[in-house]
Amino acid sequence: MSASIIDGKALALTLRDTITQEIQTLPRTRGITPGLAAVLVGDDPASAVYVKNKKLACEKAGIYPQEHRLPASTTQENLLRLIVQLNADSRIHGILVQLPLPSHIDTKVILQAVSPEKDVDGFHPVNVGRLVEGDPVFVPCTPKGVIHMIDSTGEAIAGKRAVVIGRSNIVGKPVAMLLLHRHATVTICHSRTKDLPGVAREADIVVAAIGKAHFVTSDMVKKGAMVIDVGINRLADGKLTGDVDFDAVKEEAGWITPVPGGVGPMTIAMLLQNTLESAKRMAKK
Repeated sequence: MSASIIDGKALALTLRDTITQEIQTLPRTRGITPGLAAVLVGDDPASAVYVKNKKLACEKAGIYPQEHRLPASTTQENLLRLIVQLNADSRIHGILVQLPLPSHIDTKVILQAVSPEKDVDGFHPVNVGRLVEGDPVFVPCTPKGVIHMIDSTGEAIAGKRAVVIGRSNIVGKPVAMLLLHRHATVTICHSRTKDLPGVAREADIVVAAIGKAHFVTSDMVKKGAMVIDVGINRLADGKLTGDVDFDAVKEEAGWITPVPGGVGPMTIAMLLQNTLESAKRMAKK
């Protein structure tokens, strides 16, 4: 029997409707409109598409969008100057610096310059530390979306064995921490993990975030396991695919996310939710 599909697109639409409805009440109750500033440096096509999609999502939800497109030649000093301006702008409740940045700019310096109170991506060291402590201000958008998708199935996380394939600061590490805080027993696998397929087969929950097309095969998945595919890879024919061999793995898994239409839409929905939460938090102050 094939796995049940976790429809990220449908979940995201429902969540975005809820966010939109709440935003519509904010001006009347607190006199604020959430604002999100997106900063894009250079002309990377994929990054441009991501920023465009985020801007459209903001407009539909009622969030005030600011878009800052800077040439690839922009100096680190000029970019830092813009970040300082956005930190001080009362109209802006969230700052998104689209990655990757050009090689002459130190990404760590830029991300640390963003105010932790406006770091809706959850990348600032202060927010990373609070996530580790179990008292997060902002949860990174993709990991937050992954947990929302797992919860949507009605399956408990507590007591489950979870394997996260990939150890990036953006997805692998934070999603492992979120699962740990929900009382799962978590293993992080990576390029030097011995017998990675064997480790993955022990998992009740597999989160694939390694960036390799069809890396997770059916022999790596326990019967009935939940498989969350975070990967987005473009094949030679132009089609998008995930880190999971979907057609084969769906015959073993109990639940599975598709690519496209899985984690991707949830990431944008969680960005909107983080921006809304930031606006509400600042309004209280």
